[in-house]
Amino acid sequence: MNKRIQLTPGTPGPYKAMLALNSEVHEYAENAGLGKLTVELIKLRASQMNGCAFCLDMHSHETLKLGEDPRRIFVLEAWRETELFTPEERAALALTEEITRIGETQSVSDAVYAEATSVLTEDQFRAVAWLAVVINSFNRLSVTSHKPLPRKA
Repeated sequence: MNKRIQLTPGTPGPYKAMLALNSEVHEYAENAGLGKLTVELIKLRASQMNGCAFCLDMHSHETLKLGEDPRRIFVLEAWRETELFTPEERAALALTEEITRIGETQSVSDAVYAEATSVLTEDQFRAVAWLAVVINSFNRLSVTSHKPLPRKA
Protein backbone atom coordinates (compact mmCIF):
# COMPACT_ATOMS: atom_id res chain seq x y z
CA MET A 1 0.00 0.00 0.00
CA ASN A 2 1.29 3.46 -0.88
CA LYS A 3 2.10 5.83 1.94
CA ARG A 4 -0.25 8.81 2.09
CA ILE A 5 -0.51 12.09 3.95
CA GLN A 6 -2.00 11.38 7.37
CA LEU A 7 -4.99 13.63 8.01
CA THR A 8 -5.29 13.57 11.80
CA PRO A 9 -1.81 14.37 13.15
CA GLY A 10 -1.32 17.43 10.94
CA THR A 11 -4.65 19.00 11.88
CA PRO A 12 -4.77 19.00 15.67
CA GLY A 13 -7.65 21.48 15.95
CA PRO A 14 -10.16 19.68 13.73
CA TYR A 15 -9.07 16.29 15.09
CA LYS A 16 -9.57 17.45 18.70
CA ALA A 17 -13.01 18.73 17.69
CA MET A 18 -13.84 15.31 16.18
CA LEU A 19 -12.71 13.58 19.36
CA ALA A 20 -14.81 15.98 21.44
CA LEU A 21 -17.83 15.30 19.22
CA ASN A 22 -17.21 11.58 19.59
CA SER A 23 -17.15 11.93 23.38
CA GLU A 24 -20.37 13.96 23.38
CA VAL A 25 -22.13 11.41 21.18
CA HIS A 26 -20.96 8.54 23.40
CA GLU A 27 -22.25 10.32 26.49
CA TYR A 28 -25.57 10.96 24.75
CA ALA A 29 -25.82 7.30 23.72
CA GLU A 30 -25.10 6.13 27.25
CA ASN A 31 -27.69 8.52 28.71
CA ALA A 32 -30.19 7.30 26.12
CA GLY A 33 -29.70 3.74 27.38
CA LEU A 34 -27.97 2.42 24.28
CA GLY A 35 -25.76 -0.51 25.29
CA LYS A 36 -21.99 -0.27 24.90
CA LEU A 37 -21.94 -3.40 22.75
CA THR A 38 -24.59 -1.90 20.48
CA VAL A 39 -22.44 1.23 20.15
CA GLU A 40 -19.43 -0.86 19.13
CA LEU A 41 -21.49 -2.97 16.70
CA ILE A 42 -22.61 0.25 14.99
CA LYS A 43 -18.96 1.28 14.60
CA LEU A 44 -17.92 -2.12 13.33
CA ARG A 45 -20.71 -2.39 10.77
CA ALA A 46 -20.14 1.06 9.29
CA SER A 47 -16.39 0.40 9.22
CA GLN A 48 -16.98 -2.89 7.38
CA MET A 49 -19.10 -1.12 4.79
CA ASN A 50 -16.51 1.62 4.35
CA GLY A 51 -13.54 -0.76 4.23
CA CYS A 52 -11.77 0.96 7.11
CA ALA A 53 -9.11 -1.44 8.40
CA PHE A 54 -7.91 0.93 11.13
CA CYS A 55 -11.40 1.33 12.63
CA LEU A 56 -12.22 -2.36 12.21
CA ASP A 57 -9.08 -3.26 14.12
CA MET A 58 -9.74 -0.73 16.88
CA HIS A 59 -13.43 -1.47 17.39
CA SER A 60 -13.03 -5.25 17.14
CA HIS A 61 -10.60 -5.06 20.04
CA GLU A 62 -12.89 -2.68 21.97
CA THR A 63 -15.85 -4.99 21.42
CA LEU A 64 -13.91 -8.02 22.64
CA LYS A 65 -12.77 -6.08 25.73
CA LEU A 66 -16.44 -5.46 26.52
CA GLY A 67 -17.00 -9.23 26.51
CA GLU A 68 -18.53 -9.64 23.07
CA ASP A 69 -18.82 -13.16 21.71
CA PRO A 70 -16.32 -13.35 18.81
CA ARG A 71 -18.89 -15.31 16.83
CA ARG A 72 -21.11 -12.22 16.59
CA ILE A 73 -18.17 -10.21 15.25
CA PHE A 74 -17.41 -12.92 12.69
CA VAL A 75 -20.98 -12.88 11.30
CA LEU A 76 -21.71 -9.17 11.69
CA GLU A 77 -21.65 -8.54 7.96
CA ALA A 78 -24.48 -11.09 7.61
CA TRP A 79 -26.39 -10.12 10.77
CA ARG A 80 -29.75 -10.42 9.03
CA GLU A 81 -29.10 -14.13 8.45
CA THR A 82 -28.73 -14.98 12.14
CA GLU A 83 -30.68 -14.84 15.37
CA LEU A 84 -27.61 -13.66 17.30
CA PHE A 85 -28.66 -10.02 17.52
CA THR A 86 -31.34 -8.42 19.66
CA PRO A 87 -34.19 -6.39 18.17
CA GLU A 88 -32.46 -3.19 19.42
CA GLU A 89 -29.18 -4.21 17.77
CA ARG A 90 -30.94 -5.18 14.54
CA ALA A 91 -32.72 -1.83 14.37
CA ALA A 92 -29.47 0.02 15.10
CA LEU A 93 -27.56 -1.97 12.46
CA ALA A 94 -30.23 -1.41 9.80
CA LEU A 95 -30.31 2.33 10.53
CA THR A 96 -26.50 2.50 10.52
CA GLU A 97 -26.35 0.78 7.13
CA GLU A 98 -28.87 3.18 5.61
CA ILE A 99 -27.09 6.25 7.00
CA THR A 100 -23.77 4.88 5.71
CA ARG A 101 -25.30 4.44 2.23
CA ILE A 102 -27.14 7.77 2.21
CA GLY A 103 -24.95 9.05 -0.63
CA GLU A 104 -26.31 6.25 -2.81
CA THR A 105 -29.91 6.12 -1.60
CA GLN A 106 -30.52 9.79 -0.68
CA SER A 107 -32.74 8.62 2.19
CA VAL A 108 -33.36 6.36 5.14
CA SER A 109 -36.15 4.11 3.92
CA ASP A 110 -39.57 4.26 5.51
CA ALA A 111 -39.27 0.57 6.42
CA VAL A 112 -36.00 1.02 8.31
CA TYR A 113 -37.28 4.19 9.96
CA ALA A 114 -40.46 2.41 11.08
CA GLU A 115 -38.50 -0.57 12.42
CA ALA A 116 -36.04 1.64 14.28
CA THR A 117 -38.70 3.85 15.82
CA SER A 118 -40.73 0.83 16.90
CA VAL A 119 -37.78 -0.62 18.85
CA LEU A 120 -35.67 2.38 19.86
CA THR A 121 -36.68 5.38 21.92
CA GLU A 122 -36.37 8.77 20.26
CA ASP A 123 -33.14 9.42 22.16
CA GLN A 124 -31.75 6.02 21.16
CA PHE A 125 -32.68 6.70 17.53
CA ARG A 126 -30.85 10.03 17.70
CA ALA A 127 -27.86 8.37 19.34
CA VAL A 128 -27.63 5.70 16.62
CA ALA A 129 -27.84 8.35 13.91
CA TRP A 130 -25.11 10.48 15.53
CA LEU A 131 -22.91 7.43 16.14
CA ALA A 132 -23.25 6.50 12.46
CA VAL A 133 -22.35 10.03 11.39
CA VAL A 134 -19.28 10.14 13.62
CA ILE A 135 -17.90 6.70 12.68
CA ASN A 136 -18.49 7.41 8.99
CA SER A 137 -16.47 10.61 9.40
CA PHE A 138 -13.61 8.80 11.12
CA ASN A 139 -13.75 6.07 8.44
CA ARG A 140 -13.43 8.63 5.68
CA LEU A 141 -10.38 10.20 7.29
CA SER A 142 -8.67 6.85 7.85
CA VAL A 143 -9.49 5.33 4.45
CA THR A 144 -8.42 8.46 2.57
CA SER A 145 -5.04 8.48 4.29
CA HIS A 146 -4.57 4.68 4.47
CA LYS A 147 -4.08 5.12 8.21
CA PRO A 148 -1.74 2.32 9.29
CA LEU A 149 -2.77 -0.18 11.92
CA PRO A 150 -1.13 0.36 15.29
CA ARG A 151 1.72 -1.98 16.16
CA LYS A 152 0.64 -4.68 18.57
CA ALA A 153 2.94 -5.72 21.39
